[in-house]
Amino acid sequence: MTNTVRALRMVAVGLLLGAAATAAQAADDTYVALVPGGPHPYFAAWEQAGQDAAKEFGLEGADYRVPPKWELSQQNQLLESLLTQGYNGFLVFPGDPVGGNGVVSELVEQGAPVIATAGCLKQPTDASFCLGTDTGNSAYLGTQELIKRMGGKGKIAHFTGFLVDPNTQLRIDAVNKAAEEAGDDVEVVQVIADIDAPEPAEEKINAYLAAHGDEVDGIVTTAWIPAVVSANALRKIGDKRIKMVGIDHDEVVLQAIKDGFVDGTMLQNPYGQGYIGTFAIDRLRSGCTVKEDAPFASTALTDQFIDSGTAFVDASGVDNYVGAMQAVTKEIMSDFEDKYLTCE
Repeated sequence: MTNTVRALRMVAVGLLLGAAATAAQAADDTYVALVPGGPHPYFAAWEQAGQDAAKEFGLEGADYRVPPKWELSQQNQLLESLLTQGYNGFLVFPGDPVGGNGVVSELVEQGAPVIATAGCLKQPTDASFCLGTDTGNSAYLGTQELIKRMGGKGKIAHFTGFLVDPNTQLRIDAVNKAAEEAGDDVEVVQVIADIDAPEPAEEKINAYLAAHGDEVDGIVTTAWIPAVVSANALRKIGDKRIKMVGIDHDEVVLQAIKDGFVDGTMLQNPYGQGYIGTFAIDRLRSGCTVKEDAPFASTALTDQFIDSGTAFVDASGVDNYVGAMQAVTKEIMSDFEDKYLTCE
């Protein structure tokens, strides 16, 4: 059993007692598909989360289904196929924040509720709401942590995700905002985007550090693969002068924090997204409706946003990162239905 799987099981056990009281009210024919925009390690936690939620809330099933490529057309085809196979509720990471709305409307028209998960659809949309990381806030807080460790001055390189990802521009803007607020002694000198895959990340990050490593004082990464590649690159060249704040909980990044090559990471909560989202889909299919006065937050894409939580961990807290994820998920679940849904 890998550390990641073991961690997810621990989160599930922690949520079990709270789920028991709700299971009897579930729709036993709810069959949820959890569908990312394409293959990516970030979403792997959705598989266990869906299975755990289905078991604990008494659903027919909840399955993780992945398009073969990061192409909107392939995601659309998969969603349409899953609907014909009997899935009647969907958690969807939009392959495109605008273009993804068409197929979502088709699913909802067929009676299958949709929650935009880990990334939002641009309103107007037929998705019930968006459940995900406040990516802008996470990138902003992570950059602030980086600047602290740089002593409040220096040059920053920012490595980030796919340009089709609706979160990427939000992260770029947030990193720039944190740097600008720090004053004239802090500057973002390089942004490299569209590298959330091993080959382009290895090629562009290693080339940049080979040519300009002596010219930067800090690295902030706001996507999974760039964080892993950057952590490996700093370890390979033995550089602890350059400060780095990463994202997510890949074991490479966590070990680099323990060994002093990375200063910390911004945790997201993919397990919580899958677990809470699957629960919410079932409640919507059981007759609940979204509250008109629900305390949603707003982003650049939607005014119906629920933050699935984020937390910064450094060497002092890296061994308990699972506890941080568990605490965030339990807190959201504790009053989720009361805050966001109206149920008869």
